[in-house]
Amino acid sequence: MGLPRPIEFAIVYAGCIYPRAKTCLLNCKNNNRNNFPFSTFNFPLIKANFSIFRSSKKIFMWYYFRMIQRRRAREISIGNIKIGADNPISVQSMCNTDTRDIKKTSAQIKELYAAGCEIVRLAVLNPEAADAIKELVKLSPVPLVADIHFDYRLAIQCINNGISALRLNPGNIGKIEHTQSVVKLAKQQNIPIRIGVNAGSLEKDLQQKDCPLSDKMVESALHHIKILEDMDFGLIKVSLKSSDVYTTIEAYRKIAKIIDYPLHIGLTEAGTMRGGLIKSSIGIGALLAEGIGDTIRVSLTEDPVEEVYAGYDILKSLNLRKRGVNFVSCPTCGRTQIDLITLAKKVEERFKNLDRDITIAVMGCPVNGPGEAKNADYGIAGAIGEGYIFKKGEIIARVPEDKLLEKFEEIILNDI
Repeated sequence: MGLPRPIEFAIVYAGCIYPRAKTCLLNCKNNNRNNFPFSTFNFPLIKANFSIFRSSKKIFMWYYFRMIQRRRAREISIGNIKIGADNPISVQSMCNTDTRDIKKTSAQIKELYAAGCEIVRLAVLNPEAADAIKELVKLSPVPLVADIHFDYRLAIQCINNGISALRLNPGNIGKIEHTQSVVKLAKQQNIPIRIGVNAGSLEKDLQQKDCPLSDKMVESALHHIKILEDMDFGLIKVSLKSSDVYTTIEAYRKIAKIIDYPLHIGLTEAGTMRGGLIKSSIGIGALLAEGIGDTIRVSLTEDPVEEVYAGYDILKSLNLRKRGVNFVSCPTCGRTQIDLITLAKKVEERFKNLDRDITIAVMGCPVNGPGEAKNADYGIAGAIGEGYIFKKGEIIARVPEDKLLEKFEEIILNDI
């Protein structure tokens, strides 16, 4: 048997880029094939495909290295953040303060921004909250989205007060005429509208239908998209959220094949930190891995700042965003001779806001520790009551356990 086809094609690709590699391969074939390490290598396949791959490098790279091919959505802008097309997938969150309290809400917006949040949504429950939008927009470092339910007049008030975008729930906004009034003004001022469908608040006629819940959600979204399209309005973003992972995935898969508008993905009412993070990681991660999603929110019953960190961690795990540190640590076992759990938590907490594309590894024992630490930009490998600090694969310090964190921080902070 020869080498697996992906490996054969990899060497073909190398030959396309580097003429010397091509020459080397052909010389091995013509002059000394028996001494070539892979004596049964399929050289006719290589030769036949040089010309193909010379013009197909991008296709080859995507296919064999499993890069995610994102669904192509039309581009819209929410404030200064571009959504869809080839733009990075944006991380959103939502304030849990009373929007009428400008001081507290503004402070939380800034906390979210510091954590990396790019778009913040605010609940607008009444005219007083809509009034507060004017001042909050002035104070905010990020675009703000007004979350509107029931009263379309609040949406109009928010547009007039400078909001960057709207989220409307079609299941409870009321008469079509009300939606049309909002759309007319949004169109005049280039304000995008997210049609936010929630499984728990569908229109009554859809609730009675005998079909899968995901189909009902898609039908609701398409109905309200048509209302906007009939008014020649195209600044649309769509979400279809359920608290059930499978229903959410199915709904997004279905609508992704029908429309080209940007999709905001996430689960609603996902739960507390532990359960909600697991459900969101599965649901959001599955969709992102299929190329679906232009903005995300990890909904948690938790400080919304944690939603931002979780969002970036999901994106980083799929190599879709590179913001912040890639943190690696082992699960510990009986071989560990230092308090790794405490150390790992402290290191992660210390560098969670560091916006550098680096890998930090905190490992507990001599089995996997040195290897992982060597592959990281900075790493710790535990020993008996002490640890070795690595930098770019080289041991640079041997430190007692009680001094490890301090010395590790010092080395990294001095470098950056």
